[in-house]
Amino acid sequence: MVDNGGHRAAFYVTQGNDSTIVLDSGGGEYSSQWKHIVPKLHAATGATVITYDRAGLGKSDVVPGAWKVQSAVSDLKAGLKQLGIAKDVTLVSHSQAGEIANYLAQDNPQVLSGAVLVDANLPQFFTDEEIPRLVAGTQPEVDAAKKDPEKPENRQLISTAEGFAPAHKAFHKVTWPASVPATVMVSEKTPFAGSPEDAQRWRDAAASFAREAPNRTLVTAKGTSHEVPTDRPDLILKEVEAMFAAQH
Repeated sequence: MVDNGGHRAAFYVTQGNDSTIVLDSGGGEYSSQWKHIVPKLHAATGATVITYDRAGLGKSDVVPGAWKVQSAVSDLKAGLKQLGIAKDVTLVSHSQAGEIANYLAQDNPQVLSGAVLVDANLPQFFTDEEIPRLVAGTQPEVDAAKKDPEKPENRQLISTAEGFAPAHKAFHKVTWPASVPATVMVSEKTPFAGSPEDAQRWRDAAASFAREAPNRTLVTAKGTSHEVPTDRPDLILKEVEAMFAAQH
């Protein structure tokens, strides 16, 4: 349990060598999302493998109010610091965790040796045209969540919706450092299977991100929903192992 800013976050460590792989879950998910991947990844790489629960999920304390990516980055950094990890991290980020990854990479590139972004939120997607569509499109889901606000995934959805537009206008300006290689994995169906326009914008954003530096690779996860860790854990293992091997 890591103390940070008056609350505690739960970190889970499979001890290995001096290299580290961190698996960061999507919105509403927690460390158990990776339970089938962790032992295989550890066996294949020999690395220390870390998962953790973001605030309000799993065994981590609830933090009231709007979800703030800066607070989530702070929790991850506090955990790494307490575990004595300051460099050579391969970061694997699903969905909402892509926001944490982008801010961490921008502000602390020396910590990362590489990243695998799994159908992840990327700055290129959150344009002035797209943000209002996302707010309107998720409103019915948010309204439904407010009927059972203590359910962890509902609480996460409500807190993410609070202040969503200004937070993502700011996120749109974040830049990934050229020094950190990245594999960008996009699910075939995207998070927007019911909206061809939004789905195409999601794919275009990933392609745009990948084109910005020669050390970035775009991978399409064939036949998958947004839940790539559940649908294709084998593909995640393959790409994380490849990224890790390329940097070691």
